[in-house]
Amino acid sequence: MSAAHGSRRDTPGDISALVELDDRTEWLETDGLGGFVSGTLSGVRTRRYHAVLLTATTPPTGRIVLVNGFDAWVDTPAGSFALSTQRYAPDVLYPDGASCITSFTNDPWPTWEYETPDGTRVTQEICVQHGTGGTILTWRLMRAHGPVELRVRPFLSGRDYHSMHRENGAFRFESDQIDAAVTFRPYEGLPAIVCLSNGQYRHAPDWYRQFLYSAERERGLDDTEDLASPGLFSWSLATPGGEAAVWMLEASAVGPRQSPTRHDVLRFAAEARDAERRRRERLSTPLDRAADAYLVQRGSGRTIVAGYPWFTDWGRDTFIALRGLCLATGRPSDARDILIEWAGGVSEGMLPNRFPDRGDAPEFNSVDASLWYVVAVHELVLLARGRPSLLSVDQRQSLESAVHRIVAGYAAGTRFGIRMDTDGLLAAGIPGAQLTWMDARAGDRGITPRIGKPVEVQALWLNALWIASQADYTWREPFERGRRSFLERFWNEPAGHLADVVDVDHVPGTRDDTFRPNQILAVGGLPLALIDGERARRMVDAVERRLLTPLGLRSLAPGEPGYAAWYEGDASRRDAVYHQGTVWLWLMGPFVEAWVRVRGHSAAARRDARRRFVDPLLSHLHLAGLGHMSEIADAEEPFTPKGCPFQAWSLGELLRLDRVVLAEPTRARRVRTSRAPRVASPLGTQSQEYFRTPR
Repeated sequence: MSAAHGSRRDTPGDISALVELDDRTEWLETDGLGGFVSGTLSGVRTRRYHAVLLTATTPPTGRIVLVNGFDAWVDTPAGSFALSTQRYAPDVLYPDGASCITSFTNDPWPTWEYETPDGTRVTQEICVQHGTGGTILTWRLMRAHGPVELRVRPFLSGRDYHSMHRENGAFRFESDQIDAAVTFRPYEGLPAIVCLSNGQYRHAPDWYRQFLYSAERERGLDDTEDLASPGLFSWSLATPGGEAAVWMLEASAVGPRQSPTRHDVLRFAAEARDAERRRRERLSTPLDRAADAYLVQRGSGRTIVAGYPWFTDWGRDTFIALRGLCLATGRPSDARDILIEWAGGVSEGMLPNRFPDRGDAPEFNSVDASLWYVVAVHELVLLARGRPSLLSVDQRQSLESAVHRIVAGYAAGTRFGIRMDTDGLLAAGIPGAQLTWMDARAGDRGITPRIGKPVEVQALWLNALWIASQADYTWREPFERGRRSFLERFWNEPAGHLADVVDVDHVPGTRDDTFRPNQILAVGGLPLALIDGERARRMVDAVERRLLTPLGLRSLAPGEPGYAAWYEGDASRRDAVYHQGTVWLWLMGPFVEAWVRVRGHSAAARRDARRRFVDPLLSHLHLAGLGHMSEIADAEEPFTPKGCPFQAWSLGELLRLDRVVLAEPTRARRVRTSRAPRVASPLGTQSQEYFRTPR
């Protein structure tokens, strides 16, 4: 089930290089509201999330699957030929449409070309309308040896996107047809499915049972479902290059807004596709277009989806990803709108880490999300110095107020034992709560509790104190005190690296020297480096030697107790190794920045880093989530991508490296520098770090 499509590769991030058509590489179309359409290059649906109409009923949450997929055939004088393939239990592929695929491209949207055994050629395109949640599918006859009819049978459900659908008597097969609009209302309380087409509809209800999703089986989850098919749509494709078959899908609370004719449908589709094409052309590179997929509406504001297909917007992920997805791509107004939207969520010094999908109370289960917010605000405000119109007085005050409430709330003490200790460092954690980014649990057991004073939390906290001190000098003393404590307490001289946690479980004087990647944030990934000189170089070299892979950093060094090379098995097995060796792609950003910093940020170091670290990442754009970056990977060769195939902070850090950290002065972005405070180094030198922000 494989064919190949090859074309030239023009720029870093260009995803038009050789792509193998298979059922593991996935494509993605998003609607800017939290809904999305996705599948594999072969057309075989391998996840419960693969669908052609998946909408967010309360953007960006409340996602439901309405149209899971379809079967398609062309009838020619030589016979009937499939253009689709499904996988059924126990592991049967039928029909054989995938074998007819001759090429695939996702520019400007997913497009397949099929050639049937009799030489008939048909193209199929799937385009999602940004801001509307509608999907436009078109088929066009390219070559034929006689009359051709296209038939499409949709598969419907009407379920939460995390769940599965079973045959049941409550499903409503009935359809309402008004001119070119056919409407299905599968269940009470769900949006209607409105199908507009320039073809014909014939009602022929049936259940299709035991679809098998291989990716769900690999993840140890329930892997089969039943789908309802109410009937068939058909089109006569008269001449090659003539009128296309158009099938428009949308979710509606009330049904079709009007009584469209088939000519209206053609016009609607043409206008929507032209508008979407122009919108995508304004996004200058494939990486910019990929970044756009994560920026979505929340209420009247904006936010960032952490990843597709199963994440919504998470605080930590949003603020890490924002610097690359928005600031590095020249979209500061989007960054502003996102940060303003989140500013009102500060509670007792904390920002939510997650808004549950069903509208329950926000979850404040993160010590670092709020601190990442402070860093993101700081970088936006720096950028606004050269763009006075970017922030109004009210907007600036809103952001500054949020930063003050976060720092003051943390210093005074807040939920989960988060508080500034007498040494100026930040203590955090209580039994049963996972507060750092290493937050996996296996049942009731936290795998990496890291209660006490985790190293990356101190890096973030001290950066936040330093940022706050620029507006309020009273924060300078706790910053200086905390910086001295950090240098004294975290460094392990014999080993040449930093502890992962000190005052473990809030026991003074204890330390956990387990070798993890969190220490890299003391040198790279944040505005202010906490260590410099020989110490920084030794630590970065140790991280490179023990944790670096072509895709990112291992979450635990080989040889450490509990190290796991493979991320596999059911949910409990996968959760147990999530941060026990599994490679995280987003960490490549802080690592590469640290790597060039300890080499003086020279032009030679930047060029070498781009060749050694960024080029291998770019090759990943052709794997897993096409044109995107995965969440994680196995810790050993071949470093197979795992987890979420479309991950915001992974892509964001790649963009930040490409456009900011490793940017040459002659490239699109010129930078200015502003010095961080000169702090006495334990080596007797002066530490100076730079902010690099575009003019």
